[in-house]
Amino acid sequence: MKNREKRTERRPGTSGSPRSGRPRPGGPAKGEREAGSVAGGRAAAEPAPQRPLIQRVGERPSERVPVILESRGAGDFHLIDSGNALKLEQYGPYRIVRPEAQALWQPSLPPSVWEKVDAVFTGDTDEDGIGRWRFPKEALGETWPLSLLGVDFLGRFTSFRHVGVFPEQIVHWEWMKQQVESAGRPLKVLNLFGYTGVASLVAAAAGAEVTHVDASRKAIGWARENQALSRLERAPIRWICEDAMKFIQREERRGNHYDIILTDPPKFGRGPNGEVWHLFEHLPLMLDVCRELLSPNAVGLVLTAYSIRASFYSIHELMRETMRGAGGVVESGELVIRETGIDAGAVGRALSTSLFSRWVRE
Repeated sequence: MKNREKRTERRPGTSGSPRSGRPRPGGPAKGEREAGSVAGGRAAAEPAPQRPLIQRVGERPSERVPVILESRGAGDFHLIDSGNALKLEQYGPYRIVRPEAQALWQPSLPPSVWEKVDAVFTGDTDEDGIGRWRFPKEALGETWPLSLLGVDFLGRFTSFRHVGVFPEQIVHWEWMKQQVESAGRPLKVLNLFGYTGVASLVAAAAGAEVTHVDASRKAIGWARENQALSRLERAPIRWICEDAMKFIQREERRGNHYDIILTDPPKFGRGPNGEVWHLFEHLPLMLDVCRELLSPNAVGLVLTAYSIRASFYSIHELMRETMRGAGGVVESGELVIRETGIDAGAVGRALSTSLFSRWVRE
């Protein structure tokens, strides 16, 4: 799987936007956050060290496109309704309303349903903007317990509208869980830009050895809280608070390998020491290094991309070029969540949430 014949030079990253997009507490926006979640960095931006790209040889993997991976909710979550650039969701005991630019249509349910909610995010409606939560019925605590795929964790009302989990990724986590449980051997999972650790905990609960990387100390702290809540304190999880690019390049030099790699990078971010991340500039190298970290019997490499102005074909072709000579198949498309109504039993419209591309061994 390692075609090291030639390397082509790649220009190091440059300094980025002065906006760090740092939410509190550890709840970054998907579009702009730390380079490993996103952190408020130093005033002087420092590019992460980089190595040249490897020029891959061999046949590109076969392809499946377009692939639409659909979730209708799981555990304590489901999408009730959407429309007028908003979405109405159920997270455990709470019904909440948040902005959603993809919801161009009119809501299906009457205003009386939308008005009977526990929390509404208001303020800046931009994906990277800071706002606040309004609680129409009564003041709510900052956190509350949730469960997903057998893992318990904390929901949290963050100033960047997010609540600690991105439920559209359930489809990836279900796939990963099945791979781990059916492997017949302990799989090693690397979770880059791992945020609050729900995916890491799902993998560990299934029997994997997990390395979780995020540049936000608050996100790592939140993930450890979730680990305790899930009673997985003894599970083999390494929590690494570090710039993701620095970490994977060091792992490559050390010769470490993983069977499954999940990566969910922001479009822009800063690492804990001012390292700058720009998705369009640094994604090719990140995938290139991840390719080198895949074990000889690796199961998959999963990429999710939010808030970018690009077709899924952009990351699809990049993934196929990165995985030249590895065999397998690259499948790419969109993650969507299906509306299921108040009782989670209806079949409504599909709400697009993100692009994805994943290489899997057939």
